[in-house]
This record gives sequence, structure tokens and C-alpha cells, in this order.
Amino acid sequence: MDTSRILERWRATGPGLVMAAAAVGASHLVASTQSGALFGWQLLWLIVAVNILKYPFFRFGVQYTLLNDESLVEGYLRKGRGWLIAFTLLNLLAAVVNTAGVLLLTASLLQYFIPGNLSLTLLCLLLLAICLLILLAGHYRVLDGLSRVLMLVLTVCTFVALAIAWQNGPMAPPDYVSPSPWQLSALAFIVATMGWMPVPIELSAINSMWLRSKQRLAKVSLSDGLFDFNLGYAVAIVLAVVFLALGALLQHGTEQEIQMAGAAFAQQLVAMYSATIGDWARLFIAFIAFMCMFGTTLAVLDGYARTLNESFYLLSRKDKDRPRWPLSAWIVGQSAAGMAIILFFQTALSPMLTFAMTLAFLTTPFFAWLNFSLVRRNQISSGMNVLAWVGMVYLTGFALVYLAWYLFF
Repeated sequence: MDTSRILERWRATGPGLVMAAAAVGASHLVASTQSGALFGWQLLWLIVAVNILKYPFFRFGVQYTLLNDESLVEGYLRKGRGWLIAFTLLNLLAAVVNTAGVLLLTASLLQYFIPGNLSLTLLCLLLLAICLLILLAGHYRVLDGLSRVLMLVLTVCTFVALAIAWQNGPMAPPDYVSPSPWQLSALAFIVATMGWMPVPIELSAINSMWLRSKQRLAKVSLSDGLFDFNLGYAVAIVLAVVFLALGALLQHGTEQEIQMAGAAFAQQLVAMYSATIGDWARLFIAFIAFMCMFGTTLAVLDGYARTLNESFYLLSRKDKDRPRWPLSAWIVGQSAAGMAIILFFQTALSPMLTFAMTLAFLTTPFFAWLNFSLVRRNQISSGMNVLAWVGMVYLTGFALVYLAWYLFF
């Protein structure tokens, strides 16, 4: 591949890396690391499997957008208003809860770098102001450029951390017997983990909107768009495995009880790094975790606002006198709603996040089929078709098992 072609592909990258930045937030930093901390290496195959089996449905969004020159949200409307209304309602719930969750988790990590004893609420406001300045100043152009830097720094730092942890060896004593995840009591944790692994399925529509924004900045061919998507998705899978390894090496088998709340767990992870590697590692791992969540916060604020903006516009398009709201208004409104959740429901935010993660998994078959149905007739290979059907059976079957357990046990 010549230099001009390499530069062309590099200019086309962006949406896939932005999605990867969104992926390494709660699903990787919290869920993957907790999987390793609680069960060692036992859930490694499950995390890899769910990433692979969700892959076609995210890929279909890229293919549909580039082949049809329209977003997935427009595709949902083509299938019928009911499909788009269902997507919009679920997306609206996810946008508010996820914004509150990632803000609180990012703010808890920011405490390591801010002198004084500032409250989490004040740090959430400070962080929100910084994110709004970045996004409102440049919208996707800034997010596109910043995501490349964030992912590069994050990937390098995370692998350095893994190398140090691997060299020191696992903390679990040689005779430690790991608890089994293959019991009904662990089913809720497994389902929540799979719901946001690598990201909730509705981010396929968000990625489609980012891709449309990228097309306004540079020409994106199908091969370049798929290269960008595959690169971002591969990075997300690798980092999911790395974070599971960090949990297995640093926290699994220790006497300290694993915190399940996201913010408390992230701070516990930082503390255990300093205890096992050395106090110098406290700021190092805190920086990695903060970079994870800062990239996720930017992606959540921008991405959900884009899809909600597009969805409400398409649903109200029959009213010709109704103007389209600017994207900035949706970003500010989503930020205000997320901050309101933090102010009024802070003590209930952890169960709300668990609910959002579980709901994301239970709705995965619905959105997976929706994406599949848009491209399955003539836009995918036979191999991808088979993988998609396997994924549909797996995701639907697991969702039904969880519903049966929840309703009858």
C-alpha cells in the first residue's frame, strides 16, 4: 500500500475510533475488570464471544450508511414509524441514564487530579462545562480529532499497565479456588456485562450518524469506512480482554471485597494498583481510567444527541412549519437531564445503570434484527449472513433465559 493510500485511509478514520472510545468506558473499565476481579479468566471466552456475535449488526450500520447514503435512523423510518418510535423511546431513556452514569464515574476519577475536597456534584458540573465547550466549539470535527489522540494514549498506557501487572504475577494465592460464574446468582451480572459489551447496540445508529458527519468532512468509500470500523472494533475487543486481565491479575483472589458500584469500583482499582505495583502507579492508573471515561463522556453527549435530533426531526417532518432544532440544543438538553438525574437520584444511580445495561442486552435482539433486515437481501456475504444468524440465535436465546429466570426464579 503506497503512502497516498495510507494517508487516505487515515483521513477516513474517525467514527470507528469514536465508537471505540465510547466502548472503553463502563463496559471495559468497570464490567470487563469486574469480570476478571470476580471470576479470574473464566469469562474471557464469553466477552470475546459476545463481541464477535454482535459484530455483524454494528457492521451492517456502516454498510447501510455508505451504500444507501442515509443513516440507520432514516432506514428505521423506511421500515415504518413504529420502528423509529420504539428506537427513539429506548434511545431517550438510555441517553439520560447513560449521561448521568458516565458523568458521575468520570467525576469520581477526576478527584485524583483536582486539589481540595470538591464534591462529586461540583466536579460533574465542571466536567460537563469542559465537555460542552469542546463539543459546542467544534461538534464532530473536534470529537473526530480528539478520539484518535485519546485512543492512542489509552491503548499505550493500558498495555504498559498490563505488562507491569503481568510481570508482578497474579495476586491470588496458588491454592485459591475461584467462584464459578455458571450459576443463577451470577446471571444478572453476566447479562449486564454483555449488554454494554462492547457498547449498547443502539450505538450502531449513533456510529451511522458520526459516519454521515465524517462524510461532510472527507470522502469515505465503503472499503475505507469498513477499515475504520474494523480498526475501532478490534481495538475495543483487545482492550476488553486487557481490562479483564488487569482485574484477574490485580484483584482476583484478594481478601478485599470487590465493589460493584461503578465509581467505587474504579477508585478501588486505582487503590489496588498503588498497593500492588507501588504508590507511583496511583496517578498512572487514575489517568488511564479518567481517559477512558472522558472519551466515553464526550461520545455519549455527542452521539445520543445526534440520534435524538435526527429521530425527532424525522418523526415530525410532516409538520413543515416546525424548524429543526440545532444539535447544540440537544447536547445542552441531554446534559441538563443527566445532571438532574445526578442531583435528584444520586443514591439510586448504580441500580439505574445496572437496569440500563440489562435493558441494553434485552433489546439487543430487537435492534440487531432491525439492522440485519435493512441489509440482508443483497448487501452482505454468505459468511456474514451465517454469523448474523448465529448471533441472533445466541443473543435471543440468552435474553429469553434471563427473562425466564427473572420471572420465575
